[in-house]
Amino acid sequence: MQSARPSRTAQRVAMRRAAHQLLDDPRVFEDPLAVAMAGEAANGADAQEPWSRALRAFLAARSRYAEDQLARAVGRGVGQYVLLGAGLDTFAYRNPFRTEGLRVFEVDHPATQAWKRERLEEASIAVPNGVTFAPVDFERQSLSDGLAPSGFDTHRAAFFSWLGVTPYLSRAAFDATIGFIAHLKPESGVAFDYAVERRLLTPRQQAALDVMSERVARAGEPFQLFFDPKALVRDLAREGFRDIEDLDGEAINARYFAGRADGLAVGGSGHVLSAWL
Repeated sequence: MQSARPSRTAQRVAMRRAAHQLLDDPRVFEDPLAVAMAGEAANGADAQEPWSRALRAFLAARSRYAEDQLARAVGRGVGQYVLLGAGLDTFAYRNPFRTEGLRVFEVDHPATQAWKRERLEEASIAVPNGVTFAPVDFERQSLSDGLAPSGFDTHRAAFFSWLGVTPYLSRAAFDATIGFIAHLKPESGVAFDYAVERRLLTPRQQAALDVMSERVARAGEPFQLFFDPKALVRDLAREGFRDIEDLDGEAINARYFAGRADGLAVGGSGHVLSAWL
């Protein structure tokens, strides 16, 4: 992140989430506010390119996965939901668990968060009660320090969604966030996506990663952090997490894209993972 401006990748993610609502049938992820949040950029010129469709599929699937896991958390009695790197995510404004008392905390870089609040106003989307904005720069502040003024209750269980963030972090920033979550109450959990170490990818996946890496670097937000999936699961288990589910591209396609007539599917190099205390 460049400190003085909002995230360009957050804008591109919002554009592709909106394009999923407009172009794909059936939808993997239903978001009736996505188009309004993305604005005029909702349907980009490259939307039907194969790489663009695969990326759009992954972004839709990871949002669906995180909200599926959130529903599981709410069923366990969790009453706090924290979106780390919220970007232009719209969950807080269509929250189906509001009557259950689910409180939503949006955590993001201050510049991106200020821009989001402008977009909400421009789109005439009201901020409901029970939504709190917590500005945090993950490379300069701890999550604990960022959440403390927001009213987040460390004595209650919470679920964390952490989408489109980990590749841009240092390993120290990743570990600090995982460590904070690991010390919360039982039934707390997290869902996040991550990039796999290049040496573990197929040549085709490496080529796709190289193209994406070049694009985000040009936007001033280069990838930094990659994982060996087996080592990551071991590291999370050592932190006290259990019931860890790690889905690669094949598993994501089997769960969310099987039997489609339009051939929409993820490309295979990105993973989504959930873990619980």
